Amino acid sequence: AVTRVAIDQGAKVYGSKNGYYGLLHNELIPLELRNVGGVMQHGGTFLGSARAPEFKTVEGRQMALQHLRALGIEGLVVIGGNGSQTGASALNDMGLPVIGVASTIDNDLIGSDITIGVDTALNIALEAIDRLKVTASSHRRAFLVEVMGRDCGYLALNAAIAGGAEGAVIPEIETTPEEVVADLQQSYERGKTNGIIVVAEGAKHGWQELLAYCNSQPEIGFELRGVTLGHVQRGGTPTAYDRLLATRLGANAAERLIAGEHGCVVGMIRGRETATPYSEVVGRTKGVDPK
Repeated sequence: AVTRVAIDQGAKVYGSKNGYYGLLHNELIPLELRNVGGVMQHGGTFLGSARAPEFKTVEGRQMALQHLRALGIEGLVVIGGNGSQTGASALNDMGLPVIGVASTIDNDLIGSDITIGVDTALNIALEAIDRLKVTASSHRRAFLVEVMGRDCGYLALNAAIAGGAEGAVIPEIETTPEEVVADLQQSYERGKTNGIIVVAEGAKHGWQELLAYCNSQPEIGFELRGVTLGHVQRGGTPTAYDRLLATRLGANAAERLIAGEHGCVVGMIRGRETATPYSEVVGRTKGVDPK
């Protein structure tokens, strides 16, 4: 969407291979309409992504700016989460106009109700929970299912609600092992043939700790197993919602940058593309609403 809109408005577009690593090593490739045709249905990023520790230094960023200016590049669109937008803000402060696009499955970025990738990751987690319920019901078992999200419980909470789980263990609200045992025991006593507890990876009590504690409590009734979905959630075919969200945000970011706006992250707030200044985004994260 960024490429198509920019070209439509008369700009020349380059892509940085492997993110900031490409800026540092001058791996910038021209992007034409044919380069971006057919990428919408693929997950991940066709440009690639890689760690670039040297970009955190002033010298590294200066080298990146030299490479950009040598090609006559006048602005940059950075698609990513907290780490990516922190680097984008630093470049913007050094004089290069930068606009960010909110994209992270953690959904912890300030300035967007829901970020690119969240809906796809949530649906993948939900499909896994549905499949685990089949096995759980067959063997009268309960599963502790760990999902990603770092210190944000959005994926875990929504996967638990949509998956009909017994409970969700998230960073924002502490849940004790005793409470997990009580939830599973009550479900067993009501005659349920399976139990699901969704655990966020950043929760105070992780799934392994909870598994060990629950299996030491025979009164639960269920035999427990643990499953970590891990990076399975980061792959897969993007949902229709994510394709539309990415298109709207990418197009809006390109339009704003060409119009001279910069130093902000474009995200979806209350159904509208909205720009939030980097000063309100960098160094902060959001969690779920306790309500």
